[in-house]
Amino acid sequence: MKSQLLILFLFLSSFVFAQPVATPSDTYWQSIQQKKKLEEASLVKNISFQNIGPTVMSGRVVAIAVNPTDPTEFYVAYASGGLWHTVNNGTSFSPIMDNAVTQNIGAIAVDWKHNTIWVGTGENNSSRSSYAGVGILKSENNGKTWQHMGLTDSHHIGRIIINPNNPKQLVVAVLGHLYSTNTERGVYRTIDGGKTWQKTLFVADGTGIIDLTASPTDFNIQYAAAWQKDRKAWNFSGSGKKSGIFKSLDAGKTWQKITTPNSGFPQGKGVGRIGLAVFDNNTVYAVLDNQFRRKKTEKNKSQSLSKADFKEMTNAQLLALDDKRLNNFLKENNFQEKYRAQNVKQMIRQGDISPKDIVRYLENANTQLFDTPVIGAEVYQTKDGGLSWQKMNTDYIDDL
Repeated sequence: MKSQLLILFLFLSSFVFAQPVATPSDTYWQSIQQKKKLEEASLVKNISFQNIGPTVMSGRVVAIAVNPTDPTEFYVAYASGGLWHTVNNGTSFSPIMDNAVTQNIGAIAVDWKHNTIWVGTGENNSSRSSYAGVGILKSENNGKTWQHMGLTDSHHIGRIIINPNNPKQLVVAVLGHLYSTNTERGVYRTIDGGKTWQKTLFVADGTGIIDLTASPTDFNIQYAAAWQKDRKAWNFSGSGKKSGIFKSLDAGKTWQKITTPNSGFPQGKGVGRIGLAVFDNNTVYAVLDNQFRRKKTEKNKSQSLSKADFKEMTNAQLLALDDKRLNNFLKENNFQEKYRAQNVKQMIRQGDISPKDIVRYLENANTQLFDTPVIGAEVYQTKDGGLSWQKMNTDYIDDL
């Protein structure tokens, strides 16, 4: 068993110390241009594809934009299925991003007065199946053509908001790279319709902005949610001390963190993804994915052993366990036949292993996530513009 633990440690270490390196944005963009040239020179470029089945859904919906003067017209954005438009309340849809450089979307915003569509590319959910984008795209002819408006190295966009009184003024929440750190993340602002961008909030190269919203009556008052996370192919850490809520009083020029230690909002490494909704200048709701662990409940000592029991168990306590009870645990967890109560206890006496080694043998990132429940979804409200926060739910919100 000792040798198996060593092999497991070396195997996991090979992943832990292999840090991913991001593809430079210039290289990424050059490949897109090369693909365009290949398409233009293709011998079959004029032959259209015909769908012969089976029918496949487009996947995750990440954003919807509804015409405020005609709710039967709206756009639906898919994580990796492009942008779709309907003018008959969803009876039929037309795809309008087939000519764009990517189909991956994280956020959309529509300037309905001037028929301008803004798309933040790159899905904003941090799954292993979340694909990167190429920055900000804009269309002024309902998707017939698309212009690239910068932020190429952002990879994933959390939200776009447009000043209702000045369509050239936009503020964008940039989540950043999924698998690696980068500096093109945070809040970006443009006052010239996307010709130039200014980064006005940067938290850290591993912390991006997942949500952004403004007061419905005053665009100067804005709230942004920072999310610290670390995605690997074999693991996901979806929370961190740098996660929190920031506020701007000058339309996104400057920002101040309002989830302070005395504000009533959770602090520390368990603060995960945050979603925001603003009712007025001072009333804001926040949904927090709280990754702190739930309080342990007292267990009946006669119950079967669990993996958690061995985390705090001393050598003496393990040696005092009933052999039958220990054997039941070892068999239920598929330990090899040679690892039974007497053998394991002998290894403990010789100092070859400790009770924690039994836990390490069984654990990986997924079991740690699901074996110990986290607090999960919580709803917080502020009525004073973020100076103080109050949790609105009294019980756990399960299955969400």
